[in-house]
Amino acid sequence: MSQLILGVHSGSHDAAAALFDGYELKAAVSLERLTRNKGDGAYPDLAIDEVLSIAGATRKDVDVVCHSRTLMPTKYFRNLSGFDWLKEQYRTHLRGKDRRQMMPELFRNNTADTERFYDSAALLRDKGFREGTHSYFYNHHEAHALPALFYSPDWDDALLVTADGGGDNVHYSHRHFANGALTNIYGGEDTILTPAVEDSLGKMYGAATKALGFRRVRHEGKVTGLSAMGRPVRADELAAKFSVDANGRVHSTLNSDREINAFMQSLLKGLSKEDYSASVQKVLEDTMLASFERLLAQNPAKHVGVSGGVFANVKLNRLLAERFGLNEIFIFPAMGDDGLPVGGALAWLLRRDGLANWLKNRRELGPVYLGRDFTATVDGALAAIPNVKRTAEAPVAGTVQRLEAGQLGAIYTGRMEYGPRALGNRTILANPSRRETHDLLNERLSRSEFMPFAPVATAERAGDVFDITKVNRRACRYMTIATDVRPDWRKRIAAVVHVDQSARPQVIERADNPLYHDILTDFERATGLAALVNTSFNVHEEPIVNTPSECARALTDGRIDFVVTNQALYVRG
Repeated sequence: MSQLILGVHSGSHDAAAALFDGYELKAAVSLERLTRNKGDGAYPDLAIDEVLSIAGATRKDVDVVCHSRTLMPTKYFRNLSGFDWLKEQYRTHLRGKDRRQMMPELFRNNTADTERFYDSAALLRDKGFREGTHSYFYNHHEAHALPALFYSPDWDDALLVTADGGGDNVHYSHRHFANGALTNIYGGEDTILTPAVEDSLGKMYGAATKALGFRRVRHEGKVTGLSAMGRPVRADELAAKFSVDANGRVHSTLNSDREINAFMQSLLKGLSKEDYSASVQKVLEDTMLASFERLLAQNPAKHVGVSGGVFANVKLNRLLAERFGLNEIFIFPAMGDDGLPVGGALAWLLRRDGLANWLKNRRELGPVYLGRDFTATVDGALAAIPNVKRTAEAPVAGTVQRLEAGQLGAIYTGRMEYGPRALGNRTILANPSRRETHDLLNERLSRSEFMPFAPVATAERAGDVFDITKVNRRACRYMTIATDVRPDWRKRIAAVVHVDQSARPQVIERADNPLYHDILTDFERATGLAALVNTSFNVHEEPIVNTPSECARALTDGRIDFVVTNQALYVRG
């Protein structure tokens, strides 16, 4: 059954939109890539129009709009009166805030039926959708969980786990797929009206990020990077605040955001940043491993699918892959809230068609190049800039020669990636053989990262350089897991090897990105090195580039030495 389904997430961060035609994912875009506001959580009108435009559709063509139950435009809330009404007038008109959280209204009205207190028909009408467009509000953690199962068509069983800073009243969910049935263990609609419990490892990690002077929901990766350089000297003190019950549920004695923040700040006293981070990372790992051990004991599965912000932690993902004798682990590439629109649309399809039909439509995810394709215009745009020069070099040969000489270059080709990782279409490349490359990249890109830059290798050669197995291979395609670097390669590609001898590799198939693959292949012929540095084509605190003009600015600002497209190679002129 063909149906145009729009998934939308609007929240405090990582707003996004995704468009399905039936079960086919046509486009997905994070709002930040369009507004250039990192982590933008506003209502994603621009992203909605972008995914529709990519698919050649308009709002009038949409059949179903799927929203997360989070911050929504205030004027469509029903039955606001008294103090609630006055508060919203202050928020909307005096503070310039025109959105309100849905969860308090679920409790105030004692219902998860959003139509009882939210006029979604009026919202859709005012947003330009046609009369009769169906509105659906999806469950936050179900939307995190479903993509891992849907995009794993060969799985006949799975444990699906989500963990984050919270959504729809919980911080975790557990689901079990076996014998053709999908069972909710914890964190579904059954918990949406239960009293909220602060048991979040995600919030704990975010509070640690803030205590270190970084920005929570943005810089947690810095804590992960620092952790490898320290010792977990106060892990026991933090671990005492968390426990795991016989069913795999995580519990905490830190019962509010204030308690979490205060304790994490006090834990830092007298510690180096490295030892503090190591303590935090160890508690995250040990607690989640204990949870998975008990979940798997009661819900046996050879496949694990995870999502939610906690599973942006590639060190944790590696331990999960190596500890439990799994056949495979899959981390949905857009594991944060920007991935919710995909899962929300899949949740609607599950309700529309039933599990048996939904399972029959499962498919491989493929490359997540789901943004707009500027291939037809990028060369003209670059050539039109006065201080940009097109060279006479062939794209692949010129790129290899320049990388070998130590230059920094960027690939700009095809459709923009979906999710937090640059995967070859908006990617900066560098020679991995020298450790000083790490410092050069940080200087040029105004970054102060503690993790080394990630590597990329071809599917044919990745297993020779990294510990790629059947368990982690598909996760490595999307750069969502850490692996060991094989001993004979550690010094040869020093710029991408962390202090614990691990790396976060991307594995690329030629069918997914011929330009990227051919550069890697020819670079190895020239240097003997079977990997390159791959880092996001962006400047620190800016989103990954989207348009040709953003690409050109990085070149003219001297962030990179050259840009390569399918057609040509460009330098400052």
